[in-house]
Amino acid sequence: MNELIATQESESGDILVSGRELHEFLEVNSNYTTWFNRMTGYGFEEGSDFIPIMEESRGGRPSQDHHLKLDMAKEISMLQRTDKGKQARQYFLQLEKLWNSPEAVMRRALQYADQKVTELEQKMQLDKPKVMFADAVETSTSSVLVGELSKVLKQNGVEIGQNRLFKWLRGNGYLIKQNGESYNLPTQRSMDKELFEIKKRTINNPDGSIRTTRTPKVTGKGQVYFVNKFLEDQPHAT
Repeated sequence: MNELIATQESESGDILVSGRELHEFLEVNSNYTTWFNRMTGYGFEEGSDFIPIMEESRGGRPSQDHHLKLDMAKEISMLQRTDKGKQARQYFLQLEKLWNSPEAVMRRALQYADQKVTELEQKMQLDKPKVMFADAVETSTSSVLVGELSKVLKQNGVEIGQNRLFKWLRGNGYLIKQNGESYNLPTQRSMDKELFEIKKRTINNPDGSIRTTRTPKVTGKGQVYFVNKFLEDQPHAT
């Protein structure tokens, strides 16, 4: 089928016709704006029948055009009562027939399905690190040191070392930043969220005295929490 008048497909699957191209094909004597305003007087509505657009003309100045839906283009062609109008209407009827043929409908359905599959695959790739990590820690109840968490983050594409991770955890209210016995221990907020646990260790000193150390360890729940948080907002890791 020879293309008499250029058409395009909208995102919603409608056939669209340029008002100016249709005006030119119909060889209307009046200028485009006057003609189109007269055509809209037949009850066509913006949004449902046509969409106004601005295009750059050959002289560099923007000009008004309209994307007409196929039904409007057919009716306008019929209203001209000319051989050109009859030719355009027959062309649009044939185009509509081809557009609604089983082969064309199937082709559009397959294109839509391919697009959805591609979008799903892209989303799966973005979510893959989170899913893999969540699945891994879900089967383990062991907690890890902050240094080990930084390695896990690096495996998931977040470049942050142990020292910077400690600094980030203190700066964001997960570890205590005030100097003293509680320095680098989890805040009450972190403990309430079950992101950390405190590992206590008793050490026998050479002089016979005993001292107790407390080390923050990230729980399985905390590991999932921090990996997801950094993946969603990596700039904070810098």
